[in-house]
Amino acid sequence: MPYRQLIQHLDHHFDALSPELQRAARWVRAHPAELGLQSMRQSARAAGVAPATMTRLAQALGLGGFDAMRRPAMVAFARSVGGQGDEATGTAGDVLELHQEQPPLARAQAGNLASVVAHNPAPSVAAAAQLILQARSVLFLGLRASFGTAYHLHYTCDWLRPGTALATDPGGAWADRLAALDPADLLVAVSQAPYTVQTVQAVQQAAACGVPVLALTDSALSPLARVATQSLLFDAASPAFFHSMTGAQALAETLMQAVAEQGGEAVVQRLAQRQKQLQTARVYWDKPGPLPRAHAPDRGV
Repeated sequence: MPYRQLIQHLDHHFDALSPELQRAARWVRAHPAELGLQSMRQSARAAGVAPATMTRLAQALGLGGFDAMRRPAMVAFARSVGGQGDEATGTAGDVLELHQEQPPLARAQAGNLASVVAHNPAPSVAAAAQLILQARSVLFLGLRASFGTAYHLHYTCDWLRPGTALATDPGGAWADRLAALDPADLLVAVSQAPYTVQTVQAVQQAAACGVPVLALTDSALSPLARVATQSLLFDAASPAFFHSMTGAQALAETLMQAVAEQGGEAVVQRLAQRQKQLQTARVYWDKPGPLPRAHAPDRGV
């Protein structure tokens, strides 16, 4: 079973699982690299469940056991890291052995980068880009750790099309921008576990008003993905205290590249206009001339 099919199978059966199996399923869904690299006991410990729960989850999905559930993640991860993983020849194991020699943070970051391709087929990214290009206006929302990703999305998108805004205001008036959206607009929201309450509520409010929502989030089971018009996914695994933002940033750049590629002549003209404006304003340090000489103080004669 290909890894993508395994995840689709898990999502399809999720609501029918017991609460304990759902907890294990959420971990499996959010940690594909660890699933492929770790033993059943290590994965169960990380998920906060008993080892037997991992076996029961695999059986609930129609698989023979944990190894059958782990194998698709192992092969997919090996292919993403080494580019040559082959289930038939066993090179997946060779790549994993090499991968395990790296520091834990490097392994996690490599997995987060690989997740962008693993979770988001090209047609899904293209469809998300069309949502951005076709909307009358686009509002980007990301709070706390996700603010940087939302800011980068807005900054980049503003180079590609007019009518973009960032939901931020020191006085808290960004909610007014959200309330002004209608079905002709688009809300792009970024969040990962633990999800910021204001972001979740904003997405729910927009969806209830018929406003299309594009969610960039860490799981198809996240509260954003459950109500969004479309979701793009990333992994945020990290052995450190804070969750990693590497996957979110890589996904943001992938999405904006798709917008640039699909925007046609309108994007080309927009880019030329912005570049001319910035050159005229001398925003960037480019081939500076000699600095003005400082004048010696006039000490008199």
